[in-house]
Amino acid sequence: MAFNIFIPYFFIFISVFFTLSNSVTFNYPAVFNFGDSNSDTGGLIAGLGDELNSPHGQSFFKKPSGRFCDGRLIVDFLMDAMNLPFLNPYLEAIGAPVFKKGCNFAVAGSTIMPATANSVSPFSFKVQVAQFLRFKDRVNDIQTKSKKFDKYLPADEYFQKGLYMFDIGQNDLAGAFYSKSLDQILASIPTIMEEFGNEIKQLYDEGARNLWIHNTGPLGCLTQNVAKFGSDPSKLDEFGCVIGHNQAAKLFNLQFHALCKKLQGQYPDINVTYIDIYTVKSNLIANYSRYGFEQPIMACCGYGGGSLNYDSRVSCGQTKVIDGNNTATAKGCDDSTEYVSWDGIHYTESANQYVSSQILTGKFSDPPFSDRMPFLLNLKF
Repeated sequence: MAFNIFIPYFFIFISVFFTLSNSVTFNYPAVFNFGDSNSDTGGLIAGLGDELNSPHGQSFFKKPSGRFCDGRLIVDFLMDAMNLPFLNPYLEAIGAPVFKKGCNFAVAGSTIMPATANSVSPFSFKVQVAQFLRFKDRVNDIQTKSKKFDKYLPADEYFQKGLYMFDIGQNDLAGAFYSKSLDQILASIPTIMEEFGNEIKQLYDEGARNLWIHNTGPLGCLTQNVAKFGSDPSKLDEFGCVIGHNQAAKLFNLQFHALCKKLQGQYPDINVTYIDIYTVKSNLIANYSRYGFEQPIMACCGYGGGSLNYDSRVSCGQTKVIDGNNTATAKGCDDSTEYVSWDGIHYTESANQYVSSQILTGKFSDPPFSDRMPFLLNLKF
């Protein structure tokens, strides 16, 4: 990592933040998370019986953990800040998973809209909500019969007092660019919003009252999208990101924000917190060196070298035969803390840590909660 004058202040900030943030009480007894790979803690791997190879997990878990990352995800840092354990995936059946403090329904590749035959994940948002409804029903059924599983399952009141987190929508947009024009994608956003709102109503009817909703990040800055759609320099912005993808993300987020406002008005007894992930991640990409990173777009774990080190034919940790007889292996870089992108699609643990620290300042949420963390506001890089 490049050690410039900002680096010491960055690590002082991180150290102070994660020490002091634990003193802030969010008062959520449990967290129920829904989403895609940005917050999947092992759902896709368990659900499809697949596996992730090294170097996934190398920075924190020291082995693949089911996360598409070298270490922890944003959701992991948020759970830690709330003094809650990491969330076990709903689909994991082995190892007697404990769901006392919540459950993770997020699955990599999932979309808000119903899955199709070509979808990476069959576990769309609607399916995840249906899984939650079954989870809640089974928990209540078991607890009415016996108390011996209380240490594994959430108490009944946790379903109303708990926090419901959402980080989904990225795949609805990114996947659409392979078959649709920008105009068609923009025209589809209201339908996506309607689908999301319908499922939120289902959760509300089941007692959900505290919602924490992430918008989608700058899709045009993901290595995968730059490699596929950025060959024409005129389609890239000054940071090397694909303009069309970011335009779609911005419009998506405008409508997402409006939907959150609508939900708050429609259900006066719920608390909806909208988190502007786009602004946080865009700032990281634009000012990466300020925060101690050296590579804002190049993949740490990939194949091909060059400015992107990404080849869609060989995923991180895989070895494949390509171009006839050539064997290609997507290897990890020497120091993932220098990179924002882990595998061309997902962020490194270091980048996730930075994003989490910004989220928890409260400055990027609506309504903001920065007044609850005044010790953060005067810290400068």
